[in-house]
Amino acid sequence: MSLARRLATGLVLLSPALAAGGSAQEAPRQARPNVVFILADDLGYGDVGAYGQKLVRTPHIDRLAAEGLRFTDFYAGSTVCAPSRAVLMTGRHTGHASVRGNAGGGAASIQALRQGERTLAHLFHDAGYVTALFGKWGLGEVGSPGHPNRMGFDAFFGYLNQRHAHNYYPSFLFRDETRVALRNVPEKEDEDGAGWARVRADYSHDRIVDAALRWVDENRARAFFLYLAVTIPHANNEARAATGDGQEVPDYGDYAREPWPNPDKGQAAMISWLDRDMGRLLARLEERGLASDTLVLFSSDNGPHSEGGNDPERFDANGPLRGLKRALHEGGIRVPMIARWPGRIAPGSASSHVGYFGDFFATFAETLGQPAPVGLDSLSLLPTLTGRPAEQKAHEYLYWEFYEQGGRQAVRFGSWKAIREPMKTGRVKLFDLSKDVGEEKDLAASRKELVARAERYMDEAHVPDPRWSLR
Repeated sequence: MSLARRLATGLVLLSPALAAGGSAQEAPRQARPNVVFILADDLGYGDVGAYGQKLVRTPHIDRLAAEGLRFTDFYAGSTVCAPSRAVLMTGRHTGHASVRGNAGGGAASIQALRQGERTLAHLFHDAGYVTALFGKWGLGEVGSPGHPNRMGFDAFFGYLNQRHAHNYYPSFLFRDETRVALRNVPEKEDEDGAGWARVRADYSHDRIVDAALRWVDENRARAFFLYLAVTIPHANNEARAATGDGQEVPDYGDYAREPWPNPDKGQAAMISWLDRDMGRLLARLEERGLASDTLVLFSSDNGPHSEGGNDPERFDANGPLRGLKRALHEGGIRVPMIARWPGRIAPGSASSHVGYFGDFFATFAETLGQPAPVGLDSLSLLPTLTGRPAEQKAHEYLYWEFYEQGGRQAVRFGSWKAIREPMKTGRVKLFDLSKDVGEEKDLAASRKELVARAERYMDEAHVPDPRWSLR
């Protein structure tokens, strides 16, 4: 598309240099960048090389960290996928969010965002961006107010239902609200699409990433927001129950000769498969001349799993942290978080700022010059991203709640971390993360004033919702 046509259709923001008659080469970098947010599924804090991984090779993710900013104390929205993604999309923590857990079979309606809710995609859309989601949504299905196309995304391709997303060789995916048939033949597949395949022809991850790269090509002349919510390295829970191995990947690659059980080979191969496609995406941005004007973010929705029959201890998937997915210990909620924005983020930098998924709403609102809804649990990360840490505001506390396994709550305030289980009624455990990141020494008995403070935070943060109850 020519520059004249882009200006006529409102698809380009005129830089000061161009407005004054300068050339595109002389123009400063775009003040409002393209944004690509890559969200891995069940990738642990220690699963990539930039965070200490030794056995699984992740050169492209490590390169992203070397060229950008690595957060050391960053948190997901929850310890399982649906509420974590809801926190990311809405800027509200799980004591305020409309989606607070994985609803389970027969309760999908409560796991959908509600009509009238504002998401990150709405924010970008209102700023004149074209928006797309490729991968896993889990916050509203066909006909639901929470469907991606009703939540600010112009384009969607992938999985609507999170159980469907377990299956890497499904018989169908969705494009917007339409089923797209794949060549896989199911051995068993329920109405949601969960199951496993007898004939494996189309690996869903590959189809999703290929579609995302095509979309970047098609929209390279426009300001865009791409949410690439891949399913790797989540397990196929149904396949694991039937076969003992839920780590579905086309081949084991460099790990085929390792003396490991197949689920461990599959786990390693899936992470490297993801890394390969990170390399493809970064290369595509460079080839299209978009790299310098694009903020790339990479994270995971929660801590690592063992649901595919894999052994997370083999790879030290949670690094120095305690706990896995479904725990509110650090290993369940502290996640890798990497940001690259050439010319704005210093390469090879690191930050110990304590932030979480909910902060991206305020971050993007400030970046785009857009108003954010009132009542968010969100503070802009832009000062940290752009090398102004002295201007960075900090939360009084971060909060999580979880409704499975009897329920539990957690808060982090300063270097202190408190966990209460069961929710609302249990005894509080207290840890000093500055000295005990592995949460091995409970200090509750000797620091009663901090326990009382943590309880006050938990009670304040939890606003009851009749749709969510312990199970």
